[in-house]
Amino acid sequence: MSRTTEVVLGIIGGLIGFGGAFLALFIGGIDEAVSGSSEISGLGASAFLFSALAIIGAIVVKFKAKAGGWLMVISGIAILISISLFGVVPALFLVAAGLMGIMRKPKKQPVAQ
Repeated sequence: MSRTTEVVLGIIGGLIGFGGAFLALFIGGIDEAVSGSSEISGLGASAFLFSALAIIGAIVVKFKAKAGGWLMVISGIAILISISLFGVVPALFLVAAGLMGIMRKPKKQPVAQ
């Protein structure tokens, strides 16, 4: 069964997540330079890792739909927790794609006799 929708939404969500993570790392670097310490950099790094996990989930969903779907749902929620406002859009894409991967049933093909 073709899972093109889940793959495309997962890759888009992962790429936007990389953008949000990069922005959080940038802001965290500026905050560290000004105040001396920042926890935003750590959260940006975790969002970067979860974005990579989301893209892996988007690839895995072609072969094992439920496993890839769970990877994308977990990544979407973790990105949202990590970088809050920067993670809303990727979380929407990833959770939607993940739920589609988990819940969508394959079409049954009639048996040829």
